[in-house]
Amino acid sequence: MGVHQMPSRILQGFVVSDKCDKTVLVKVEKRVMHPIYKKYVKKHKKYAAHDATNSYKIGDFVKIIESRPISKTKTWVVDSLIKIGDKR
Repeated sequence: MGVHQMPSRILQGFVVSDKCDKTVLVKVEKRVMHPIYKKYVKKHKKYAAHDATNSYKIGDFVKIIESRPISKTKTWVVDSLIKIGDKR
């Protein structure tokens, strides 16, 4: 038997910042139901993701995968580009 690896979490979101070296900030939005009002509310969170080639720019829609900790805040790696942003 091979090495058993846990499945990684996969998220999709927009690149909101590419100012850091080899890092992009990805904003992931999700819709959750409010417990009292029973309405769907948009919530978002920003994840720092590793971009080794500095190839992703602001506005790109990307897929990120959870990985081992790369730095204090980076535990995600950009897997692939889904859609090129308008600002390119």
